[in-house]
Amino acid sequence: MTDDDLPLRIVEKLRGVVSAFYLDKDILDEVKKEESTVRASGDITVINEGFNQALTRDRVICIVKDPRFRPPPEPTVKLVSTDGKVMGIEVFPETAKEYQDRNDIVWLSDGFVVFTDIMPGKGEDEKFIMPPVSFPELNESNGCKNVVSCSPAPTCDKMIRQWHGLEDNGKLASILVAYDRV
Repeated sequence: MTDDDLPLRIVEKLRGVVSAFYLDKDILDEVKKEESTVRASGDITVINEGFNQALTRDRVICIVKDPRFRPPPEPTVKLVSTDGKVMGIEVFPETAKEYQDRNDIVWLSDGFVVFTDIMPGKGEDEKFIMPPVSFPELNESNGCKNVVSCSPAPTCDKMIRQWHGLEDNGKLASILVAYDRV
């Protein structure tokens, strides 16, 4: 491996990483097509902003991880109105206590709350946004800038693993980490 492969070597050593590899333009184009078709239940639009930003970076690494991998440093899903109001947000076990005694939320699941006092404007539709998420392990000290990470849609996760010859295993999930070279 070259110095150019240092980011890949760094992520390969992280706890819970089963496999890590670079994605090329061909598979990224296929994933982009699939991501554009993703809808949530209730036919709610899903926009993977993290993936869209990843496509603008020099390199994209796919990490296939197991449950031992660290949690994300910030929420990976938000429910947003078309005028940008955050109507719901992903909640992690370590942040759940912030929401336990609130009367202005509804728990949609153990990991997602909706704010009952924030409503979309008249005639507006809400959408799920998957924002870019920071990935502190890659930074300028190891040759990376403009680093973003994201989770691909489940259908894209499966597509990427099949492309790389990996089994379809429900205990595994993919994260994409993209960066520009310094």
